[in-house]
Amino acid sequence: MEKRFLNILVCPNCKGSLRFDESSSELICDLDKLAYPVKEDIPVMLIDQARQIAPSLS
Repeated sequence: MEKRFLNILVCPNCKGSLRFDESSSELICDLDKLAYPVKEDIPVMLIDQARQIAPSLS
């Protein structure tokens, strides 16, 4: 996925910023703890397609 899209895309749930996790090919919303899949370089920005992620321990 092209990094320049991170400046435009926001979480559809909270409208917060996203970061791209290359290892899982997902866009991560740290506020909502949701991971949106990126399939064939196309982000799937549907809340019902997002995966809940565990809160970080940091």
